[in-house]
Amino acid sequence: MSLRNSHQRYGSVSILLHWVMALLIVGLFILGLYMTGLDYYDPWYVAAPNLHRSVGLLVLLLLVVRLLWRLFNPLPEPVGDDPRILQQLAEWVHRLLYLLLFAIAISGYLISTADGRGIEVFGWFTVPALLPAIDNMEDVAGDIHYLLAIVMMALVGLHSLAALKHHFLDRDSTLTRMLGFQRRNDNS
Repeated sequence: MSLRNSHQRYGSVSILLHWVMALLIVGLFILGLYMTGLDYYDPWYVAAPNLHRSVGLLVLLLLVVRLLWRLFNPLPEPVGDDPRILQQLAEWVHRLLYLLLFAIAISGYLISTADGRGIEVFGWFTVPALLPAIDNMEDVAGDIHYLLAIVMMALVGLHSLAALKHHFLDRDSTLTRMLGFQRRNDNS
């Protein structure tokens, strides 16, 4: 398998970025929900938010790498015979997913730096707070972060259902080529 995309297939770099980010994003969502139920005496009360912030910044870095990689690689053409409107809808869902990831990262940054302190990333370095402490910023950014995360998971669910529809109903290679496989008797 090639590192780079072709007009028919995703390369191994695109596939790896897709699945690593997918796992991290779902993990962040689950960890974020878990954190909301922690009380002050829970051993994860400090550790979970620190992990959530560090992994969130890692996802932001991977998002930038993914978008740069996408700029310099061809995007495989859609397979199957979906109407043009569904192909355009899929394209817009992808764009919205990228936009949501940026917005979630920004709101998470604003939550974490609301007190004027930077964000420790895995204990390796600190991302500085760029804004001074602002009253109520943590609460407003927190509400936005939560809402955007819910919308993100709804779109991830839609994206996943569309991939399963292509695989099981349309029986085309949309899903298998993002897994790095090729269906038998399928040259697409």
